[in-house]
Amino acid sequence: MKEERQIEREVLPSGLTLISEAMPHVRSVALGIWTRSGSRREPAELCGLIHFIEHMLFKGTERRSAEDIAREIDRVGAILDAFTTKELVCLNTKVLDEHVELAFSVIADMLLRSRFSEEDVRKEKSVILEEIKMVQDNPEDLVHEIFTRNFWHGHPLGRPILGTRQTVRQFKPGAVREWHGAWFSPQNLLITAAGNLKHEAIRGLVAAEFSGRLPPPSQAPENQQEVPPRAHARLTSHDKKELEQLQICLGVPSYAAASERRFALSVLNYVLGGGMSSRLFQNIREQLGLAYSIFSDLSPYRDAGMLCVYAGTSARSAEEVIRNVVEEFRRLKTDSITDEELRRAKDHLKGSLLLSLESSGARMSNLARQELYFGRFFSTEETSAAIEAVTREEVGDLACELFQAEQIAGTVLGKLEGFRLSRDLLAC
Repeated sequence: MKEERQIEREVLPSGLTLISEAMPHVRSVALGIWTRSGSRREPAELCGLIHFIEHMLFKGTERRSAEDIAREIDRVGAILDAFTTKELVCLNTKVLDEHVELAFSVIADMLLRSRFSEEDVRKEKSVILEEIKMVQDNPEDLVHEIFTRNFWHGHPLGRPILGTRQTVRQFKPGAVREWHGAWFSPQNLLITAAGNLKHEAIRGLVAAEFSGRLPPPSQAPENQQEVPPRAHARLTSHDKKELEQLQICLGVPSYAAASERRFALSVLNYVLGGGMSSRLFQNIREQLGLAYSIFSDLSPYRDAGMLCVYAGTSARSAEEVIRNVVEEFRRLKTDSITDEELRRAKDHLKGSLLLSLESSGARMSNLARQELYFGRFFSTEETSAAIEAVTREEVGDLACELFQAEQIAGTVLGKLEGFRLSRDLLAC
């Protein structure tokens, strides 16, 4: 049965974009305020500032203290969250339909009237510095951060979202206010809502909260221009003797989020290492017992992408793990995936899509990502048809293009015991 999504989109006089989707069968409403600016738009000397601003939004406003924000949201059983990525920031809430006005009032207040006081900035710098230490203490997080820095060497995509100890310590309230105005200007903002709602009612809430409150772009500093990145096939080995395992990342450049090849790429990733039935998991973990954790994943951006394989293993097994991963690269190039693998991948991707869209929160996020990356909305039937159209030959051609020894980047972190990652291990 064809699904008719009740999506409405409009650009308000301020330049702010509003998109809503009615889901009359649910009792919840999910609301999100998104900015098109992520960490890749930061100047190098302000690395981590947009993530810092995201944290500061929770520290209190002209109308509400931080405790007031928490109490108002908790009182109605709502969820309040925020996150920062390389390309966007989102402040969001999920609430019963009868409390939409309250929940939107809270997140709009946080975005528009945060105090950014000197005392709060000082305290939050300490919090972020502790968060950076957490990454340093988590081997899997740390190896991915080192790998990403080398893969996108010299480009903002390679910088950590959290920033560095050096940059975070230098943040000042004036810079926070100034760049908040730049990154959250009307043309950068998108508001999405999904659930048991009326578009006109959401528009009224937006107009009531945002009218006259957004700074004109001329008052904000110039946003950094997004320069397309270039991938670097660097191989690095880092000795960290206190770790019991070696952490391994191998990756290749792939495609941007809106690429027409994204569906074939998703099938390829699923077959390679996207689940418990994948080749990497079954062959390296289950059959050979060489690693507890091993998987592949995709990191697509507006103008680039990366496919990365992660494994955690012992120093004595590292070479065997890498050779087996590279062997799976070679097999995907020389031997077509089976009809059963193709069917399983397609059913998984379609099933995951449909299950996720049963949630108002997932639909709210889906609206934003389609607007930000595609500028249009895809029905589930259209997306399912595109997944279904992927062929074994298309996946094989993609593997031949991606898995070239000279473009494989790699990072190994841990107690090396003489092990070094070298190019001859990556011949595929």
